[in-house]
Amino acid sequence: MLLLRCPLLLLLLLPLNSTPQKLPTRDEELFQMQIQDKAFFHDSSVIPDGAEISSYLFRDTPKRYFFVVEEDNTPLAVTVTPCDAPLEWKLSVQDLPEEASGEGSGDPEPLEQQKQQITNEEGTELFSYKGNDVECFVSSSSPSGLYQLDLLSTEKDTHFKVYATTTPESDQPYPELPYDPRIDVTSLGRTTVTLAWKPSPTASLLRQPIQYCIVINKEHNFKSLCAVEAKLSSDDAFMMAPKPGLDFSPFDFAHFGFPADNNSGKERGFLKSSKLGRQTSPKLRVDLHRVCIGNKNIFTVSDLKPDTQYYFDMFAVNTNTNMSTAYVGTFARTKEEAKQKTIELKDGKVTDVFIKRKGTKFLRFAPVSSHQKVTFSIHSCLDAVQIQVRRDGKLLLSQNVEGVRQFQLRGKAKAKYLIRLKGSKKGASMLKVLATTRPNKQSFPSLPEDTRIKAFDKLRTCSSVTVAWLGTQERNKFCIYKREVDDNYNEEQKKREQNQCLGPDTRKKSEKVLCKYFHSQNIQKAVTTETIRGLQPGKSYLLDVYVIGHGGHSVKYQSKLVKTRKFC
Repeated sequence: MLLLRCPLLLLLLLPLNSTPQKLPTRDEELFQMQIQDKAFFHDSSVIPDGAEISSYLFRDTPKRYFFVVEEDNTPLAVTVTPCDAPLEWKLSVQDLPEEASGEGSGDPEPLEQQKQQITNEEGTELFSYKGNDVECFVSSSSPSGLYQLDLLSTEKDTHFKVYATTTPESDQPYPELPYDPRIDVTSLGRTTVTLAWKPSPTASLLRQPIQYCIVINKEHNFKSLCAVEAKLSSDDAFMMAPKPGLDFSPFDFAHFGFPADNNSGKERGFLKSSKLGRQTSPKLRVDLHRVCIGNKNIFTVSDLKPDTQYYFDMFAVNTNTNMSTAYVGTFARTKEEAKQKTIELKDGKVTDVFIKRKGTKFLRFAPVSSHQKVTFSIHSCLDAVQIQVRRDGKLLLSQNVEGVRQFQLRGKAKAKYLIRLKGSKKGASMLKVLATTRPNKQSFPSLPEDTRIKAFDKLRTCSSVTVAWLGTQERNKFCIYKREVDDNYNEEQKKREQNQCLGPDTRKKSEKVLCKYFHSQNIQKAVTTETIRGLQPGKSYLLDVYVIGHGGHSVKYQSKLVKTRKFC
């Protein structure tokens, strides 16, 4: 008897150019073996020939499977795949009762006597294994007999898969691995890893449909796709645990000498087992991702985190049988983020900062003198940005900032402040940042909560429009500008020009309407209006209001598109 262990290829059983061995035929009537009562195997199960079955083990509760090999010198292969816990399993064989062998005569023995005869004999142990690898028993010449497969999980309730066949050289349900089954890391970046592997001979030589599935996670490599499915599902198992005493039935039992309930005359193929019980919908875990990429043998994994170790597994899946084989997994650490230069802030001086889309910038403020308070003023010119402020490593502030915001923090002698700015996902960000220990030195003007400009439609004429905007209790200078635009000018174009940091110095002198000072101690009455004259009939204009602070820095209100009447 020749015994082979996985992952040696089943093709090794016979030379490629040899004439295939004629396999024993199955006489279903002969191997009824008086087992008409299915209650005989109530507490165990029958393994179908040539089908992969999925089942469930409760911790410390053994499970036994049976199958029959009818004739001596029969090839045999048994594969056990643990899913989410190590298994202990043993394969043994015992002689069939005389009546079952087909050589006896007379009346059959009562079922109870056969049951005693079978279960009381220990049988000859052929193979045993303990662990979580996909393990095989392969024999080119097995004796006839009743085979028993005993499985046990001592760690936890778990799933597993079993495949058994008496025609291993022709079935080949599992994709074969190439002579070098390793995954190569061909390129490594801060957020990307490129993987390459040799194709499965099942695809390149046997022309069977193979697709490759990549699994990425941060914890460990997986030894089977079954283990990945168990991890991916919501309860760390790919299906609900069956009730004790039940199993996966019915099968299309064209198998191992036991009678089929239906379709007994059909040829045996790759049978798909049914799963008992309600299926759970898989729920993707954020730390484990699976992607199937067809028959390509190179793939770039993107959107990874810098300076992070990832584990990569590759599985070749036969799409005809839905059975898979694992390549030798690998791991790699992405490159570190390029160290950014920290911008030094000077007390009371405005610093311009540019951040690319989803980028990050670091600023440092180290006051030279002792201080009771420190004030940070942030002017986000475009979209909102995230700001974090740490003092000597301790987080003091974490907020999103849009427009102009001011934060006042308690000071500390010889303290150093680190400011982290993270850009928007929408696009690049531009900011003006001011840090000061002098609370009365404010370069940015104060703004109302609402920075919209309101136009009065009833006061609109062929040559003028009237608008209003809110002010504050602080006396500031306001300048209003106008620019004629095309009739097809829309909100999207206006949005692209909403850089609040571009001041009046970027405008043409001809676009200036007027400047004036304005404030009100009563915030409810801090409203000003202005009529803009000298406009052309039926024309569109874009209006901008700038508020200019004591330090000379300006902030633009939201632009307003207006149109004069065509006929008056």
